[in-house]
Amino acid sequence: MGIRSGADYLEGLRSRPREVWVGGERVANVADHPAFAAVARQLAALYDMQLDPAYADRLTGTDPETGETCGISFLEARSPDDLRRRREGMRLWAEASFGLLGRSPDFMNATLLALWESRDFFAQDGQKFADHLDAYYRFVRKNDLLLSHALVTPQNDRTKASHELGDLHLRVTAEVEGGIIMNGARMIATLGPIADEILMYNLPGLKPGDEDHAVIFAVAADAPGLRQICREPYTLDGSRSSFDHPLSTRFEENDALLVFNDVFVPWDRVFCYRNVKAAAEMYPRTSIRNHTAYQTNIRALAKMQLATGLAMAVARATGADSFLHVQQMLGECVCFVEHLKSGLARAEAEAERLPSGSWRPALAPLHNLRIMMASAYPRVIEVLQTIGAGGFMLMPSGADFAVPELAGDTGKYYCGAKLSSLDRVRLFKLAWDLAGEAFGQRLVQYERYYAGDPVRNLAGAYLSVDDSDYRRLVDAALALAGDPPAQASAVDRVA
Repeated sequence: MGIRSGADYLEGLRSRPREVWVGGERVANVADHPAFAAVARQLAALYDMQLDPAYADRLTGTDPETGETCGISFLEARSPDDLRRRREGMRLWAEASFGLLGRSPDFMNATLLALWESRDFFAQDGQKFADHLDAYYRFVRKNDLLLSHALVTPQNDRTKASHELGDLHLRVTAEVEGGIIMNGARMIATLGPIADEILMYNLPGLKPGDEDHAVIFAVAADAPGLRQICREPYTLDGSRSSFDHPLSTRFEENDALLVFNDVFVPWDRVFCYRNVKAAAEMYPRTSIRNHTAYQTNIRALAKMQLATGLAMAVARATGADSFLHVQQMLGECVCFVEHLKSGLARAEAEAERLPSGSWRPALAPLHNLRIMMASAYPRVIEVLQTIGAGGFMLMPSGADFAVPELAGDTGKYYCGAKLSSLDRVRLFKLAWDLAGEAFGQRLVQYERYYAGDPVRNLAGAYLSVDDSDYRRLVDAALALAGDPPAQASAVDRVA
């Protein structure tokens, strides 16, 4: 196949029922259920873009080894130009979804590509594990599948290691003919309910004794025994209008707890088995952080441009952009956007060639952008909330504009400096969906913790920095001072 259509994706969901629970209900058909249908259609639209002649040459490419056409985010970069081509494809998808889909298909495509490029790393316990990964990458790429993942152990008792918590955390419980049995829970599977496959690996932090938890593997979303329990969605009946909630009615990514109840995983889907050291070294020994941070920041740029653009539009709607303190806040937001652009450019300019011939973007600027986003995005949303102020609280619903009795008031009292009442309400509804609704607050929380604990990340930036240039300049400046002058003798003072 290589490239599939949106209809192919949706039909795949319908043809492969999985165990998904939401709002106390077991969902029979995730593709058409109100909690998932809207975002599934948005994902389908991304797949359709790959087949659209207007975008196909930027969203797809040809594997030089097989001659197969596939999504650009699956393809190994053999030159810096290939990286820039990948960025352009990722940008198109990011802007089509306004940067609001943290788990658009290209994120996990980039993840799998990074592991595949470093497949020799997985051969340390036997070549078969590297071969399994190679075959799985080719399977996903050929079928253009949508992957989710779940990396975090449930928040039960953070003072204990996984093996000290009994049967809570995901672990291997048995070896059987042809594979292994997995039990326990893992979070947070964003878009898990409407994914084709789930790729499971560990965050760093496993300790000796956690061997049963140190398993990297893939499982189909409809695997028997795999249960997904979703958080409460923002709407369960599909009753929210597009006018009042233009973003949340389209781009809500549901999040799920994965519960493995005697899930069978064939050996050919196991890439690391009971190896704590390998699980811990996967991040620094592969390109996973480089490739995922590249996609993340391309997406983040679109999201920050949307949020900053809305802050500008809301300020201009009432003429508030003429005030100096508002200009200051908007300028702060613009600077965040420019930081993202600069960091992406630097990551490409300092791209690294691996011994295999693959190219990867430089990690340092990308990682620092991810750390920045933990505070920058919440700040931009705060600016948007501040500029909109009480105006967000009094916006009528779209239905009010359809009432003849209210037409005189709705057409008169909601106008802006240069906007009609209808246009101003439409703008403020859009802005509030992003800045104030539960949908928007999830996006803030997502960026705040996406890269991990912000405190530890900032501390890590200090602890891991190559400070040679810092010390060199400080030493050079100290040399200017020299030694203090010798104290003059009594004879010299008399003279």
